[in-house]
Amino acid sequence: MASLFSGALQLTDLDDFIAPSQDCIKPMRVDKRPGSGVAKIHVEDDGSYFQVSQDGGTKKLERAKISLDDCLACSGCVTSAETVLITQQSHEELRKVLGANKMVAPDQQRLVVISVSPQSRASLAVRFQLNPTDTARKLTAFFKKIGAHYVFDTAFSRNFSLLESQWEFVRRFRAQADSKQALPVLTSACPGWICYAEKTHGNVLLPYISTARSPQQVMGSLVKDFFSQQQPLLLGPGSCTTAVFSTQHLTPDKIYHVTVMPCYDKKLEASRPDFFSQEHQTRDVDCVITTGEVFKLLEEEGVSLSELESAPLDSLCSSVSAQEPTSHQGGGSGGYLEHVFRHAAQELFGIHVTEVTYRPLRNKDLQEVTLEREGQVLLHFAAAYGFRNIQNLVQKLKRGRCPYHYVEVMACPAGCLNGGGQLKAPDMPGKELLQQVERLYSMVRTEAPEDVPGVQELYGHWLQGEGSEQASRLLHTSYHAVEKAGSSLSIRW
Repeated sequence: MASLFSGALQLTDLDDFIAPSQDCIKPMRVDKRPGSGVAKIHVEDDGSYFQVSQDGGTKKLERAKISLDDCLACSGCVTSAETVLITQQSHEELRKVLGANKMVAPDQQRLVVISVSPQSRASLAVRFQLNPTDTARKLTAFFKKIGAHYVFDTAFSRNFSLLESQWEFVRRFRAQADSKQALPVLTSACPGWICYAEKTHGNVLLPYISTARSPQQVMGSLVKDFFSQQQPLLLGPGSCTTAVFSTQHLTPDKIYHVTVMPCYDKKLEASRPDFFSQEHQTRDVDCVITTGEVFKLLEEEGVSLSELESAPLDSLCSSVSAQEPTSHQGGGSGGYLEHVFRHAAQELFGIHVTEVTYRPLRNKDLQEVTLEREGQVLLHFAAAYGFRNIQNLVQKLKRGRCPYHYVEVMACPAGCLNGGGQLKAPDMPGKELLQQVERLYSMVRTEAPEDVPGVQELYGHWLQGEGSEQASRLLHTSYHAVEKAGSSLSIRW
């Protein structure tokens, strides 16, 4: 079975697939004394591990069961945990929660919130031959029909991720004289890339990676913190308030937050311990379902998206109209390069960039953008998509020869619109399908993050101002180099 995760996570080509009914296990410790030769391991039919000594004696080895969190600390078996992830974070889990809600009184239900990515919306729009606005409204109607309470667009949370990325780059650019590792800044929105960086070149790569949370995890902060804890009576009319919600003052564990994403790697991201609240024993994102899993839900319900009545999208801010979806300029992976480039040009050099010009290099997934003045290069940015380009970037960094100030890194060739969780079309070539998804993705109205209504209000009311400790806690994260296990399956990159 081919892995559904991105190429950056497919660290081996071994047949190490483990079904959900099996335990993922490994020997804890092999007693290998000096001079005793290579330790031999014997595996019984029941899966028990025994160490075999030179004299023929055997010793049963202790087993360690691997949890979902351990998948992030693995040095080569992420593909083995694929079914575990798909079982624990799937549309079936959403069904269980919705089914449990039907069995209890309304005041005992978990509030089900679903956040939909623009990339998934574009993929569904192509499949059902709809425009993006109709797709968003009909998808909202579908989720509410099966029991969801609110449906949001992650384009809103992406505003915060873009703004924090812009400000972080400017800070690090200005500090480069004092820190040799300040630049380049590498994007952090792609979990496949982050997992690869942590597991293979942690000490080399992690100082360069942006600490800004991805749109998925910013939405997790919005839903589990702002959404659940606001006191609407203290806020004036027209403010970003939860007054539109029927259930108030919920603790985060009473909210079940689901995201719809184009990528299976997002399941790994949601499972990171960094995004788990010890106080409330809940994750910022409880469940991630892919675009393909949404399609399965529609099939299981016997529903065609195109035949549903429309329903208005929900908004986190009463002052923001959510009648139509929005997006951002700069391609199908969020526009990080373009937004950071425009902001940095204005903030650092007083240059207003009206159009960003990309220069393709050896392939279409490696492109450069430069800002020049009087023949001098002021800013040198790049977009590196796909594992091959990521490997080349890593080698340049290790040799100290990376010429860029900022790199937008994505694990999937062609970026998020081509994620492993997107819908496939058996009767259409992949290139043609991707072109259609890109066309519909670009049809929606685009907004600069600093101009989006409600964003500045949230920075003031919820985050206690730009650059505050609250903003740092809820909109940023950290990364952890993973020590490789001593295994014959380890790969030297």
